[in-house]
Amino acid sequence: MIATDTNILVYAHRADSQWHDRAKSRIEALAHGRISWGLPWPCVHEFVAVATHPRIYDPASTLSQAIDQAGAWLESPAAVLLGETREHWQVLTGLLQEGRVTGPLVHDARVAAICIAHGVTELWTADRDFSRFPGLAVHNPLQG
Repeated sequence: MIATDTNILVYAHRADSQWHDRAKSRIEALAHGRISWGLPWPCVHEFVAVATHPRIYDPASTLSQAIDQAGAWLESPAAVLLGETREHWQVLTGLLQEGRVTGPLVHDARVAAICIAHGVTELWTADRDFSRFPGLAVHNPLQG
């Protein structure tokens, strides 16, 4: 299963992003496809936070726009919502220790742990920090 990171979701939503067209087409292919794709809950939450943040975007997306967009993705018949499992703490602490993760990267480790626990085969992201987590293949769908 492919899962999507926040940045790919934001680029797919924000028409003013230089990566908008590519990200939008990739997300639409997942959303309208027949193969299951993962939406980690922390990425959905972070998508709303980033898209509506006035210090990041001027003008920022309205809360209604962000909620509507996230809702459309969540309604995809192929979407699988990914959250913490019973094994989450064990997986997360392993990633934190192995990757020597502290500070803001703990959020990325949380997403990685959720993906690993759900058997995600590939995380689509433009964030190179995810390469520090063994057991999770990452791919930037905006390249090439």
